Amino acid sequence: MKNKTLRAVDALQEAQKIAFAPFLFQAVVSLRKLGIFDLIFEKRMIGGVTIDEIANELSLTSYGVGVLLEIAESSDVVIKDEHNKYELTKIGYFLNFNETANVNINFTNEVCYKGLFHLDESIKNGKPEGLKELGNWDTIYEGLSVLDPKVKDAWFQFDHHYSDYAFQEALEIIFENRPKTIFDIGGNTGKFAISCCKKDKDVIVKIHDLPGQLNVALTNAKTNGFEDRILGFEIDWLSENPKITSGADIIWLSQFLDCFSEDEIVKILKVCVASMNDQTELFIMETFTDRQKFDNAKFILEATSLYFTAMANGNSKMYKAEVMIGLVEKAGLIIKREINPVGENHTILICKKG
Repeated sequence: MKNKTLRAVDALQEAQKIAFAPFLFQAVVSLRKLGIFDLIFEKRMIGGVTIDEIANELSLTSYGVGVLLEIAESSDVVIKDEHNKYELTKIGYFLNFNETANVNINFTNEVCYKGLFHLDESIKNGKPEGLKELGNWDTIYEGLSVLDPKVKDAWFQFDHHYSDYAFQEALEIIFENRPKTIFDIGGNTGKFAISCCKKDKDVIVKIHDLPGQLNVALTNAKTNGFEDRILGFEIDWLSENPKITSGADIIWLSQFLDCFSEDEIVKILKVCVASMNDQTELFIMETFTDRQKFDNAKFILEATSLYFTAMANGNSKMYKAEVMIGLVEKAGLIIKREINPVGENHTILICKKG
């Protein structure tokens, strides 16, 4: 282990950072919301800005600004010079201006923060015990369409951020053989289905999803003029005997299977297999933890697994590719082709009936 050589005093320092991590996180959220980060950045060309100057310009108290900047300085988020003027460090800059950090902070704060308090209960009970902080549902997917607007925005921004970068590249792969009919499993807002219809003027996309999400997706399809080519089919994959119709050239599952347990994944894939013919291809696009180039991407995915545990459903996670491949084979599929990376972080598994 790499931390075996860490000095005891340094290990204790890291332990204390973890112990007070929620304090630093909420300090960063406040520094962003109150405009303090923005103001410090604006003043960088004149050598920074003092606590009193920040307080005066933003109509805050020097006390309030001070307690936030003190912990931020101790955490290398800001730096103070000999004239007590503050500037952002690189860490502070990324916390305020990096798109991925922005999405992750909002998702953590709006969707997960209160619910993570119940993580231990979720582990013991196998249920998303933190979800009660947002609403009274068995899984978060049942309530997506009626979440508080701030929570809903943060959830969809997080979801779309980690798929949008891969979608254009994925579309090129999907349309290599000009499919006529695509089944979009878990269509969400219909964003992918709409992209398919814009890509190919003849393709038909059949979205399979829960009623709430399906209504949103079909409304968006109509707004974009694709109501004749984007069709909706209600399905609850957790019901006793879910089924889909046949006729797909491609069955598309993007960032969908990570929303289910291993046994549920096999069940879903077997339902798909039952609808496939020898020419049908099943595409799985996921961000696998063991297919990441950078450690911070792996860390984000492992943190997201705790969201699934405490908030989403209590039994799913971000999987390793080797685990997913085993489940695919268990369901009666063979992997014809693996494409990695798609975008920055995704992998596509193209499967056929075994």
